[in-house]
Amino acid sequence: MQDRWEGCVSVIVPVYNEVLHLEELLQAVLASPVKKQVVIVDDGSTDGTREKLLALPQREDVTIVFHEKNCGKGASIRTALAYARGEYILIQDSDLEYDPTDYPALLAPLEQGRANVVYGVRQDHPERGLRFFLGAKLLTHLTNLLYGTRIHDEATCYKVFRSSSLARLRLDCHRFEFCPEVTSKLCRMGERIEEVPISYHPRSAEEGKKIRLSDGWLAIWTLIRYRFLPRRRWLQSPQELQPAPFAVSFSRVPEE
Repeated sequence: MQDRWEGCVSVIVPVYNEVLHLEELLQAVLASPVKKQVVIVDDGSTDGTREKLLALPQREDVTIVFHEKNCGKGASIRTALAYARGEYILIQDSDLEYDPTDYPALLAPLEQGRANVVYGVRQDHPERGLRFFLGAKLLTHLTNLLYGTRIHDEATCYKVFRSSSLARLRLDCHRFEFCPEVTSKLCRMGERIEEVPISYHPRSAEEGKKIRLSDGWLAIWTLIRYRFLPRRRWLQSPQELQPAPFAVSFSRVPEE
């Protein structure tokens, strides 16, 4: 059983009201040329996404979990971690802004033993919108100032971790503050974040992008809070199970 998950990446896909993009997304993720387990968490969708997921044929490399109600991206990731079995963990947004063909490049530093954490760096795109562009730059600069790092894209979705490193963190996030929370805690642990360039196709708020101004303020507070919160409050043994406190109405888990 251990051999089955060795070298495997658990691709965590939080999904909320993405019925128009779901099929294309899953085709791209499943076609990526890496050994993987896909863990999809439907976060209380109401647009037909849930029904589309239920109609998918069962696969041994796909786990699907349904939240009883909408809890947020961070909550979905925390739920998915309870089902993830791979040696590595990769976060995949469901909005087609990020390209799964980048998986091999993202995993290479981990597979070669050069790092335990890898972030995909987006190129600057003016079509991202000034608010999103400046917000991402602010969070990156604030991270570097508070934690003494030299990263270039703190807010990127493409974050990849060695499972054993991520398992040491007790997470509290519910919404988009997952990114600053995990970055803050990994930096406090002394983990070096390696970066690789990725392709990026930004989506506007009119096209369904869900992050809002309030999420930006929460991200800033999260970076500041975890800079000074004692490590004993959020560090845990990798063997310590952390069940996510979010109600699951149904899950479809392949037999192991």
